[in-house]
Amino acid sequence: MQTSLVEKPSAAPKPILEVHGLKTHFFTRNGVVKAVDGVDLTLAEGEILGLVGESGSGKSITGFSLMGLLDAPGRIVEGQLLLNGEDLRCATPARWRQLRGQEIAMIFQDPMMTLNPVLRVDTQMIEAVQAHSNATRAQARQRALQTLAMVGIPSPEERLRTYPHQLSGGMRQRVAIAIALLNSPRLIIADEPTTALDVTIQGQILFEVQKLCRETGTGLIWITHDLAVVAGLADRVSVMYAGRVVETGSTEAVISHPMHPYTHGLIASIPTPESRGQPLVPIPGMTPSLLNLPQGCAFRGRCPRATEACLAEPQPVEVRPAQWVRCWHAGGPDIK
Repeated sequence: MQTSLVEKPSAAPKPILEVHGLKTHFFTRNGVVKAVDGVDLTLAEGEILGLVGESGSGKSITGFSLMGLLDAPGRIVEGQLLLNGEDLRCATPARWRQLRGQEIAMIFQDPMMTLNPVLRVDTQMIEAVQAHSNATRAQARQRALQTLAMVGIPSPEERLRTYPHQLSGGMRQRVAIAIALLNSPRLIIADEPTTALDVTIQGQILFEVQKLCRETGTGLIWITHDLAVVAGLADRVSVMYAGRVVETGSTEAVISHPMHPYTHGLIASIPTPESRGQPLVPIPGMTPSLLNLPQGCAFRGRCPRATEACLAEPQPVEVRPAQWVRCWHAGGPDIK
């Protein structure tokens, strides 16, 4: 029986999200692209999970799958997605309209995927509140003002009266983040939302998001390639490669004791004060085509520890308490 990469915490709060064996494939003329190929995730109330990996690893498609936002030719072919015990794969279009914004929200990398260019900010935010509650227009406007202030927007009253094109890129992104936070959803999926923001505002938003999760019990999946952000934000980290989670565990354990060669390579390629003046150590090669994944471990063509054993697909193994790794050579002698 295949082992799951979902952790089994003892006496932990009940998960608000459970993902088992998620497979999302794209059926193209050239073949089947296995964008997500058997992902397991779990998220407890108030917990922040960092979903990390390089471009093309399947992070964003995992987020779109959880939101029910896949377009043809992509579709979920297998897996179970449970939000508060409800199977999202069985949700009707009407149920999805209720869920999005109220129970589950997404912050996109491009704010214009959230904002309507022909409507003022106040119109969009008030509609977002009233779509899921019986608030009056005045109450909805007040909540919009408070949320804009929370994400660090100066003069929120003035910003409410503007159109998206009148705002800078960073300001538009903060408005998009505010819209996602409006109804205090149970689950927020953030797809690299602070990449375009300056460091000061990024730090402020990370602090506010962390505070929101602690105070309201909202669960957060933060999708990023920036391990530095994850190190200061997330409670747990799941590392993705070629559509699969290859390592998952507490942030402290994964950052300080990476057990998978890919995780180790990601961390080793980050500049630090200690590595100043020394050449960085990049991961050789490129991510394999998801149209034609190699037999066995997808990372073996780039892995310094690859052996004949890697021709067989590795299964998740708990190598340290609550730290799961999908690798035949986890924690080898040259992996600290």
